[in-house]
Amino acid sequence: MKNGCWKNAMAALLLTAITGCGFIKSLGKKPAGDELARLDTLPNYKDGAFQNLAKHPDSTAKYDHFLFIFRKRQKPTRPATDLPWVKTNLLTLAATPPTIVWFGHSSLLIKSAQGNILIDPVFSNQASPVPGVLKAFKGTKNYKAEDMPPIDVLIISHDHYDHLDYSTLRKLKDRIKMAVVPMGVRSDLVYWGFDPKKIIELNWNQSTTLPGGLQITATPAQHHSKRVLTENKTLWASYVIQINKYRLFYSGDSGYGTHFKQIGQQYGPFDLALLECGQYNQIYVHMGLGQPAQAAVDLRARLLQPIHWAKFPEANHPWNEPIKTLLPAAAKLGMPVHVPRIGEPYALGDVPRTADWWDFE
Repeated sequence: MKNGCWKNAMAALLLTAITGCGFIKSLGKKPAGDELARLDTLPNYKDGAFQNLAKHPDSTAKYDHFLFIFRKRQKPTRPATDLPWVKTNLLTLAATPPTIVWFGHSSLLIKSAQGNILIDPVFSNQASPVPGVLKAFKGTKNYKAEDMPPIDVLIISHDHYDHLDYSTLRKLKDRIKMAVVPMGVRSDLVYWGFDPKKIIELNWNQSTTLPGGLQITATPAQHHSKRVLTENKTLWASYVIQINKYRLFYSGDSGYGTHFKQIGQQYGPFDLALLECGQYNQIYVHMGLGQPAQAAVDLRARLLQPIHWAKFPEANHPWNEPIKTLLPAAAKLGMPVHVPRIGEPYALGDVPRTADWWDFE
């Protein structure tokens, strides 16, 4: 076989392999046609992309950010042993008061009398479309899509691979009654076979009330979106979740900013704030070094639970540095913190868990 033919054959085999394993499908599909034209009418969509409320830092801030990255390049970025976890039967959870189960990173199940809420589920054990890249920590792989109960509402915060996981959603699709997503993310779900009638898109400060009575409001976040090459063609969001008399806040991914105080004034106080804490190489679009504690105060939250940590090595800081810096910052501000083990259920109103299961290195 000639060299050119050999290369073509190998390319064809590679394309067949990645297509067969779902690689091409997992990339998703950007809004186009009428969908794109609709986005172009929105006030936070300008010059062909969604915009944050605050502008990017100036060159001095970027320089400081550059130094921050290298100053924080420390080991261990992965835990040396399996993380402790709790095996919970998700089908028999108590619904009153609402019960929250964290699966590591930002994946959460909320069981309530008004329905089961699944947020940013990633059970493929990697945060990349390429197999073997950004693999989950040991001890965080015990829960699978098959373990989930019927889902009344799926909530997605944005389209990054560590929040919008094709493999997981493909398995859960037929068990999800409704999906609530930020503007533009609908295109990915429809491409993956979701019924368009079962998808609700929200812009910031838009709300929807589901048949069971759950009220979900999309609120601003300071982040970005990108699934293939172009950035910010879909929106990113945080959420206010109203469950009867209980009010929860889910940050999605967000840097610290004045939007937390604005959300707290408009929608607070909150019984629980689920706030990102980790992967803060990009300090403008992520929180770290105690910032979630101040965000919880701004939100007027009664309790803070850190998320977006303890599953994937997405930054150069030690894997458990986020929680070690958060706790003293929260104590200084008088903010109670709940740090469950993966899979450990927590009913709102119970005593928060604070055992330092992460401090074994």
